[in-house]
Amino acid sequence: MTEHEDVAPTTGTLNDDAVIRHLLTTPARWAVVGLSTNTARAAYGVAALLQRLGMEIVPVHPSAPTVHGAAGVVDLHEAAADRSGGIDVVDVFVNSALAGAVVDDAITVGASAVWLQLGVIDDAAADRARAAGVNVVMDRCPAIEAGRLGLRA
Repeated sequence: MTEHEDVAPTTGTLNDDAVIRHLLTTPARWAVVGLSTNTARAAYGVAALLQRLGMEIVPVHPSAPTVHGAAGVVDLHEAAADRSGGIDVVDVFVNSALAGAVVDDAITVGASAVWLQLGVIDDAAADRARAAGVNVVMDRCPAIEAGRLGLRA
């Protein structure tokens, strides 16, 4: 096995490089919470990057816009119900004060990982997710991590 082969990570980790590599290289359904059609927002560019990496994105926003050709939903429960196979990763682009509720919903819908974006920090929510066996990436950006890991999109 080479150093870049994908190995299934353990569960309940925090900012583990093996988990980050696995999340960015394994095709999955990513619910991007806070994704809208606003091209100036970081979520818009990150969602495009995720698609280029082979991920299916599900925009989650109260107005449920279609973004990058993907139909939006109003919340994670709708995202999980609407998609065969559920949601694998919940990417959190909301204020830290709102992140805990999103993480709790991610646990409820059975996501295997939550990714809290740069500046989105909620240690208590991360602890709850990890205790539930959910991998957590916090205060990181997929675009920066992909570049750091030498991944090309």
